[in-house]
Amino acid sequence: MNETEHANTHRDNRPRESRQMPVPPGLAGMRVDAGVAKLLGLSRTAVAELAVAGDISIDGRTVGKSDRLEEDAWLSVLLPPVETSLVPKEELIEGMEVLYHDSDLVAVHKPVGVAAHPSVGWEGPTVVGGLAAAGFRISTSGPPERQGIVQRLDVGTSGVMVVACSERGYSVLKRAFKNRDVSKTYHALVQGHPDPSTGTIDAPIGRHPSAGWRFAVRQDGKHAVTHYETLEAFAQASLVKVTLETGRTHQIRVHFSALNHPCCGDPMYGSDPALSKRLGLTRQWLHAVSLGFHHPADGRWMEIECPYPDDLSHALDVLRKG
Repeated sequence: MNETEHANTHRDNRPRESRQMPVPPGLAGMRVDAGVAKLLGLSRTAVAELAVAGDISIDGRTVGKSDRLEEDAWLSVLLPPVETSLVPKEELIEGMEVLYHDSDLVAVHKPVGVAAHPSVGWEGPTVVGGLAAAGFRISTSGPPERQGIVQRLDVGTSGVMVVACSERGYSVLKRAFKNRDVSKTYHALVQGHPDPSTGTIDAPIGRHPSAGWRFAVRQDGKHAVTHYETLEAFAQASLVKVTLETGRTHQIRVHFSALNHPCCGDPMYGSDPALSKRLGLTRQWLHAVSLGFHHPADGRWMEIECPYPDDLSHALDVLRKG
């Protein structure tokens, strides 16, 4: 049975979408609020409210927020209403460090659990809201909820992210990302040992045929190329350096999962829950370590680096100690 998406309506006539899919193995046993939040990128509070309203069912049975997910059970979720406008909530964000800033741009270390900008169903912190609360002026270019945004990182991925502060910064950086005139380097901890230890994954990516909320290597997908190099090998996992030629959604996670080497801590794409628990991971081990681009004002090449956060460093320490 394939995932279905259809417009529904809330009592105030705002459109709503329904998502239906099997529960992936990595989320089996999790509470409904925690598992669905991880699965669909919603806040746990938003999912809890959906459960209270009777908008979540498993195998046709309405469930509460504290019920448990069962592997391969059929999950149905009626998403929150689509908002007509999304305004970033201004709030200081713990752990969001400013790595560089000037009148054209600001580069930050985006922590895990923070979205780039507001979106439907996301009630958590955002980079643009955090910068506004910290007193940074952001470019007014782009849709209202995405002003200044020239790139994005997934909520569950940490690392360096740049936001435009001026109109010049927005137009130049937006064009650079579109034309792939930037250098994006990630580190990922993947299960097992990729063979060869250094190589290129050239495989098209599209929406998964039975779960449109995630992606997969598909013959009819969009062109996607990932280069990798093993930096350190452990008994159960490998730390790899990754550079991207393309920027497809979940590209690194999908490509390594297709090789049977999913990112550690990534149940959506097949990670081992026992290893994740041993490493203390509650999210995928994936970090944007550096970002290179030509400065919008004078064209000089800039390379901004971002250290590992504590949870990712801890996982490596566990592996190094054997």
